[in-house]
Amino acid sequence: METVSTSSNALQGVASVDEFLNVAATETVPLFEYLEFEFLLEYDVFAPSKRGRTRVHKPPDLFCGFLHCYYKGIYGTRPVTRELQNGLAWYYCGLDKPPSRDTIDRFLTDLEHVIDDVFDRLVEQAACRGLLDSTYRIDSTHITAIQYNDEATWNYDSTAEEHYYGFGCVIVSAGPKIPIAAEFTQRKQIDAETAMRVTKDALAVDTPIWMLGDSAYDILEWHDFLLAQGVVPIAPYNPRNADEPLDIEYRVEDRINEHTEEISLKPSVLAETYDHRTQVERTNEACKNCGLGHVRARGRVHARTEVFVALCLRVIVAISNYERGHNPGRTKLKTL
Repeated sequence: METVSTSSNALQGVASVDEFLNVAATETVPLFEYLEFEFLLEYDVFAPSKRGRTRVHKPPDLFCGFLHCYYKGIYGTRPVTRELQNGLAWYYCGLDKPPSRDTIDRFLTDLEHVIDDVFDRLVEQAACRGLLDSTYRIDSTHITAIQYNDEATWNYDSTAEEHYYGFGCVIVSAGPKIPIAAEFTQRKQIDAETAMRVTKDALAVDTPIWMLGDSAYDILEWHDFLLAQGVVPIAPYNPRNADEPLDIEYRVEDRINEHTEEISLKPSVLAETYDHRTQVERTNEACKNCGLGHVRARGRVHARTEVFVALCLRVIVAISNYERGHNPGRTKLKTL
């Protein structure tokens, strides 16, 4: 969706509280308008300490703080802390006062234990609104890391034809650039086990008609599993490792012959459907605009959490734009 938003520098030079509130209202408040994050209080990791000491800042408010910062392109615990201590940003995120860096760091550490479930619950909200379509797309992308992250490695991105220092992420997308399943990986290239795990996570959301992947998903187990679930997988056939290459364009042509004689798919239908796979690349780009592309955290644990916060933000933006589309005249969130 095309949208209108003020720039990330909009808060600079704001002369009054009223002006600040007007700017904030068009920036990130819509992110919190249609979704509630009180379910974060259900997780044991955010429960009060055994001594009964409650947290100064509530987890839902801190999560809103991270969403606010990621939406504005502010990543990393230090920059997030600075932003939430600046002006009234903390107030609009529901915080009673600016959080310290220790608080931000502790929240990110605790969030790692539940971030997968948080992401799943937000995807469920998108599904309940009918935002997912009947075509799933799977692809992997690279994630660069800071040079001080000792758990990152040098990898080669064949798409960009360049080496990068960082990690990878495999994403299944559906609907208007919505990630519905994902996994953080050591490198962009994934193995069959990871492909199967992410695919099963995606089908737990709903069962599509089609699932599209590039030639990296020319995996027999992947195809056979999807066909058994009533899903048609379309991935280009890779003849490089075959002694006697098959005369097919897509692996599914051979697998259907193996499974049944009652189903036939026209090559033109397969080709036309596969053309829609490129949307996953737009989804990857949208997620990177939410912070997926470059993690600032040290270590694998914090890096993975930052990646999933970015994925959560992308789902929230899609939901918010959908909801606000039913309210003519209201500002839409920026395209991500």
